Order: sequence, then structure tokens, then C-alpha cells
Amino acid sequence: MHHQATRNKNSNARESRDINLDLIAVVAAVTDREPCVLTIGEQDALPSGPFELSHRSLQSGLRDWVEQQTGPLGYIEQLYTFADRDRIEAGRQQRNISISYLALTRQEAIAVSRKSDWKSWYAYFPWEDHRSGAPEALSILHRRLMAWAKSASSMAARRERGQRAAIAFAFDDRPWNEDLTLQRYELLFEAGLVEEAGGDASITLPATVSGKAMVCDHRRILATGIARLRSKIKYRPVVFELMRPTFTLLQLQRTVEALAGRLINKPNFRRLVEQQELVEETGETALDTGGRPAKLFRFRREVLDDRAVAGTKLPLSRA
Repeated sequence: MHHQATRNKNSNARESRDINLDLIAVVAAVTDREPCVLTIGEQDALPSGPFELSHRSLQSGLRDWVEQQTGPLGYIEQLYTFADRDRIEAGRQQRNISISYLALTRQEAIAVSRKSDWKSWYAYFPWEDHRSGAPEALSILHRRLMAWAKSASSMAARRERGQRAAIAFAFDDRPWNEDLTLQRYELLFEAGLVEEAGGDASITLPATVSGKAMVCDHRRILATGIARLRSKIKYRPVVFELMRPTFTLLQLQRTVEALAGRLINKPNFRRLVEQQELVEETGETALDTGGRPAKLFRFRREVLDDRAVAGTKLPLSRA
């Protein structure tokens, strides 16, 4: 009897250590001045699949799964590992761990199908797009977040909540920081203002304010990818992966603005791009600009060759 109990105990211990390892991709592209993410299935989900023994590495496993669901990927970098205790599924002794990746591509490189589609970032995070000024969603979220802050049980907690909201969402005339995408989403989750949080407060908010929900914690993973890319374009030339081989300087600027969610000072942008010798003229012009023909540029070969090791900025000078 003792041996049977020991075996049962050991079996339970092994079950409690079972781990389900998923690989999830944030596949980003920019088209028609809109930053997009690739979603899978009828629900809003990121491409994903389990890591299997047959996979040579984590990254090769990710490529296998994503390319089965969508198409070939180019640039990939590891993003973050999500292994919070609340990712344990109810009724199961299995820990769900997701290793996420950021993948950059040109939209035309991946053909969508009935299984996949491109969706705008800003459908999921409507408060993040400031290219036309402060989004209408911000004023509504301001009221809800301040009400949430005032509902805290102590003066210190009320002050702390209010300060976090003010910093993250640029309340009280604070500067907007586009890199805080993840912090903003997690604050809304904590306040119960997004559907994934399961709170009553999110029910009364339309998707134009709280954003479209995604399955599981995929919106949190997407927020992490957006924050990484917004930060990265300031010191690494990863935006090259999103551009066609030739482009105008205005197209390059509009792509960076789409990713950052705000406008950039045009003369400063062009001057800094030229000073850093990121691009070179092709000798050709674009005739489909809707105005005067514009010079076509390409990224300098030296920059493309060095992009994996050199830190090259694409400046975000404020408008």
C-alpha cells in the first residue's frame, strides 16, 4: 500500500511538472500607411504551434509552424517568454509556456488565405495611433482610469494608480511615450477595461475604445511586439525589412510614422537619414506619387550587410 501511494505521489509530481511549450509569432508588415499583424483563423489569434522533438531549434520550429499556416518568413528575432502562473489551464496540471517571436516582412511576401488575414494594429490598440492627433478613445479611457484609481482602498493606492495612468497615457499634459504600448495594455487589463480581463467594466466599452480582443493572451503578446519594434526602429535598421527594394523618402517616412503611431518632422527626418548615409539614389523616379515625380532610393548595400551587427538609427524627430 505504501509503495502504491509512493507511485501515485511520484506520478502526480511528474504531472505537475508537465509543460506545454508553444511558439507564437507576431508577424508585422506595413501597407497603405497602416501597420498590420498576421492573424489566423476566424478568431483573432497569432500564428502558433507546439515545439516538437522533431524541430531542430526553437526558431526552426517557429518557421515550420508559421510557414505551414501562412508563408515563408524573413527577419525573425526572439521576443519574450510568457510563463506566468495564471497561464495554467483550469483543471489541468500543465504549465503553458509561450516563446514569442517578432517577424518582419513585406505584406505581399505572404499570401493570405481562408486561414489567415492581415489586421491593423490599431484595431486592437485604438489609443496608440496619434498620427491625426490624440485618439477619441483616450478621453473615454481617461475617465474610466481615473474612476478606477479613485476606487482603490487607500489614499496611497489611489495616488499610485493615478500616477501610473497619467504616465502611461500622457494625462495631465505629460508627453506621450510611444514605447509604453505594453504598459498601457496591462494597465487597462488591471483596471478591467479590456475584454480579456473578464471584468464588467469592459462590457460597456465599444471596440473603438477598448480595442478588439484576441484569444488567450495574444493581445498582450502583440503589445510586446509593437513596443519592441517601436523601440528598435530608433537604433537598428529593421524597418528595411518592411520596405520594397526601392522607395521614396516620403514612403520611408510614412512607414516609420505608421509604426510609431505619430508624425515625424519631415526636414529633420530627411536630413538625419542622409547624414547617416542609410540610403542612396537609384537614378530613377516614381511617377505614381499623385504629384511631382519623386526620386527613388534604396538602402545602401553596406547598411544591409551590417544590419545584424551595427546600430543604425532611423530618427524619430518629433513633429
